[in-house]
Amino acid sequence: MHTDRGSQYCSREHRALLEQYALIASISARGNCYDNAAMESWNHSLKVEAIHGEHLATREQAKAHVFDYIEVDYNRIRLHSTLGYLSPEQYELANVA
Repeated sequence: MHTDRGSQYCSREHRALLEQYALIASISARGNCYDNAAMESWNHSLKVEAIHGEHLATREQAKAHVFDYIEVDYNRIRLHSTLGYLSPEQYELANVA
């Protein structure tokens, strides 16, 4: 799991979770905001396009809402410049050998 250098990622609780799920910690280089640019861009898209302005009363509502955003909007409808302005689904179908 790649993170920035936030103190919360050094906590015992966080390290225990990583161990519980057999994840390896990866931490950004100090002072390098571009180290995790792809994930930061994804988080921004999720927050702005799916979460901002929504009232999600329960964790289950939030999980369902995020799932729908990813599986319907992000992967099937939303065009991505890095994929030649195709959706991930269109790109994958076009590149299946």
